[in-house]
Amino acid sequence: MIYSLDKVNEMAEGDEDFVVSVISVFLEEVPEDLSGLETAIAKKNYEQVYKLAHKIKPNVDLLGMEQTRATALEIETLGKSEANMGEIEQKFPLLKKDVEQVISELRKDFDL
Repeated sequence: MIYSLDKVNEMAEGDEDFVVSVISVFLEEVPEDLSGLETAIAKKNYEQVYKLAHKIKPNVDLLGMEQTRATALEIETLGKSEANMGEIEQKFPLLKKDVEQVISELRKDFDL
């Protein structure tokens, strides 16, 4: 398991509906953002790469995905500075793999 609900549970203070709500929003928004990020990388649209990586970062952070958050931050920084797109293209598959794995685990774990 590469996610942790510690931060979500702390915020929820025992409210199971809140936890499910946070998970549902993650499952709704993050795949869309990830897809958009992949498209932005393919189009070499640095501004969109920056914006979408920036948007993904707090979502994965909330689920305790530290390594994934670090990768999103690197992509965000590279996009902001319009650095080497090749570096972004190298880092994206790791971000995508981790996020897709967590999406799959969350769907299974929460029956969503």
